[in-house]
Amino acid sequence: MPLSRDQQDEIEALRNQSVPTLRATAPGMEAHLYTAYPVLDHGFVRVVDYMGDDAAICQAARVSYGRGTKSVSNDEGLIRYLMRHWHSTPFEMCEIKLHVKLPVFVARQWIRHRTANVNEYSARYSILDREFYIPAPDALAAQSQVNNQGRGAALAGDEAARVLRWLTEDSMRAYDHYEEMISTEGQQGLARELARMNLPANVYTQWYWKTDLHNLLHFLRLRADDHAQYEIRVYAEEICRIVADWVPFAYRAFEDYRMGGATLSATALDCLRRMLKGEEVTQENSGMSKGEWREFARLLD
Repeated sequence: MPLSRDQQDEIEALRNQSVPTLRATAPGMEAHLYTAYPVLDHGFVRVVDYMGDDAAICQAARVSYGRGTKSVSNDEGLIRYLMRHWHSTPFEMCEIKLHVKLPVFVARQWIRHRTANVNEYSARYSILDREFYIPAPDALAAQSQVNNQGRGAALAGDEAARVLRWLTEDSMRAYDHYEEMISTEGQQGLARELARMNLPANVYTQWYWKTDLHNLLHFLRLRADDHAQYEIRVYAEEICRIVADWVPFAYRAFEDYRMGGATLSATALDCLRRMLKGEEVTQENSGMSKGEWREFARLLD
């Protein structure tokens, strides 16, 4: 179950409260507050709190840059200008706090984004739930032959069934032993901080994760990308949906310039100019390595 009964009761009580405020609010985000959106088989993402909106980005930019922004006639135009020219501090004026339930191996990828405040569920103090991420059959895939950190063709038939069986059986066996080790019935019982090391990386953990919009968009650019691992990408995609309602101007600019745009090296830009002049440019005369050329060619397809 993604949410415990106690968590559901707490959320329901919070949603039923109505407190007047003088601070800026974002109607799109208000609709998301306290709602837990399911991700994977037992995970979720929910907004606990937030600060700022599109107007807060513009307000900060106009204080910082003064006259330099007077030629921009509206907030959306200003935000697009800031995104286009890689300004960062105005986007840091917005913050979000998320409650996330996720498998440990996804959390270890996620925590590499160090520009955030994190408080994780303590397995030294509390007992972890018997909840493990078991992939859906269509999420099982072989190792990619061209990408050392990616997936290839999907597993099928007996092999897929065997892998799912082992994942499930090993997870349950590890948790059985975890429970037996910490039990105090007829024994001293092993400390929780030691017993947890026997649990597999697909066990679920939870944390509160707070970050500003600038760093959140950097996280989303990498983790909502098609090349990101599926298990973290689905969390990023759910967060994208929330951010689009929170700061619609900023998110549209992000989609345009970061997710849908591309950064070209000086060499690639020179090749593009040569192509526009009618010159035949190949990898051999481009000045690029084979890998760079493949990436450049994909951009032009």
